Amino acid sequence: MKILCIGEALIDMICTDNASSLANGEHFLKKPGGAPTNVAAAIAALGGEVLLAAKVGDDPFGNQLVNVMKDFGVSTVWMVRDRNYFTTIAFVSLMHDGERDFVFNRGADGQLSIEDIDGIDLDECFIIHFGSATAFLPGPLQAAYTSLLDKARNTNKIISFDPNYRQLLFSHDHQGFIQQSWNFLKQCHFFKVSDEEAMLLTHSSSINEAATIFANHTTATFAITLGKEGTMLVHRGQKTMVPSIAVKPVDTTGAGDAFVGAVLYQLSKLSLPVIEAMNTEDWRTIIYNGNKAGARTCEYHGAMEAFKNLSEGIFE
Repeated sequence: MKILCIGEALIDMICTDNASSLANGEHFLKKPGGAPTNVAAAIAALGGEVLLAAKVGDDPFGNQLVNVMKDFGVSTVWMVRDRNYFTTIAFVSLMHDGERDFVFNRGADGQLSIEDIDGIDLDECFIIHFGSATAFLPGPLQAAYTSLLDKARNTNKIISFDPNYRQLLFSHDHQGFIQQSWNFLKQCHFFKVSDEEAMLLTHSSSINEAATIFANHTTATFAITLGKEGTMLVHRGQKTMVPSIAVKPVDTTGAGDAFVGAVLYQLSKLSLPVIEAMNTEDWRTIIYNGNKAGARTCEYHGAMEAFKNLSEGIFE
């Protein structure tokens, strides 16, 4: 049962000079990234069949992204190379106060168009995952993203959504991000949000209040990730806490994407009638395994490095 992920594939340039601003930083570590790219890699690392629809530049960074996905076993048939745009690059440095110095050099990822994905045969896919941090920014990707949702909602597909809010990308358009997110929240079968995203999207002051609003306005089963406090699972209006896994974190990059990947991998092994009949305990098992995948990812430097070891002990 194949899974289709759509969204950005990019390169993260991470400043390794301790607490240095980007202006002063001299050393950078180049890492493949993009939330849906991470999710696709995690699914493939667990043994799932997954396709990634994304656009990269026809340049060395784009080549790296395509090759990394191939190495994981992700189908790159719908990874489009664009000769007119450079591969998107994000420069990031973590400061002493925990704030990020961030520069987003957007390129090819935002140019993925409706025409680029029009040939995708949705009959081959069981799950379609929307998890792009950049898809709500203006441009062709925004239209392609919404167009695919419109096509998927009229089929017997499982639609998954992770808003992947990035404050530095939407600091001047919170409301636009919220409105677009709700279009997906109301039409998906499963979604994952962080505690920050839950309160932003519902204008709430507590996780419990946010969960109630989501439950009242969507039909999805959903998870609100709370870090070391665990994950709140809400299924058919019933709230339950699923414990986290105790680890000594080395790097939390990609932990949420590993969680989503593990959830979708498990769902891909089931039929639609079975998923529809699942009770809260069934979902608890799936979410707990997702927590294990997220925790495993925190034990390594870099998401892709972590995913090479992702399958060990997750589904014991």
